[in-house]
Amino acid sequence: MNSEKTLIKLSKEGNKNAFEVLVIKHQDKLMGSLNKLFKNPTFSEDIAQEAFIKAYINIGGFNEDSAFFTWLYRIAVNTAKNYLSSKYNKNEIIESEIDENILTQIGMDSPSPESIFVANTLRDRLFQCLNDMPEEIKSAITLREFNGLNYEEIAKICNCPVGTVRSRIFRGRKLLDEMQNSMNNEAKSNNGR
Repeated sequence: MNSEKTLIKLSKEGNKNAFEVLVIKHQDKLMGSLNKLFKNPTFSEDIAQEAFIKAYINIGGFNEDSAFFTWLYRIAVNTAKNYLSSKYNKNEIIESEIDENILTQIGMDSPSPESIFVANTLRDRLFQCLNDMPEEIKSAITLREFNGLNYEEIAKICNCPVGTVRSRIFRGRKLLDEMQNSMNNEAKSNNGR
């Protein structure tokens, strides 16, 4: 069997079969790592496939200072980060999940037209608040609150220390609390009329 350095060299020379061997060698490990991060096999598969495509296209830029898997893993994490960031920038969170969570949080089990309106208003304000946040805070808070990732997983994705992640999530939650307090004050003033 070929050594990894030989496979990389052949891949850089355009040998598709050599790159295919690298894919076979690393696909299970990459999928396992992504599944630990995202706990969504379909999403992990999509990210892994995209990472392998990007690795194939950019194999010439691999400088071999690190292991191939480390380079591939960083590509996958950056791909996931970019996808999640663009997903939330475009407000593409599944609305039914948001509405159900919001209705549960405000104590409404069966959706009436009024409760759906309240949930949609809350969702719209939530997205506005998220979109107004600095990118690094928005990424950390969405990975934590919407994807349920722990601080260590977020630190890997954001390529920063866990303490920085904690600080960003704290600031994001503070901004969300301020939004909620503002909404509560509006509701009180509207009910007092």
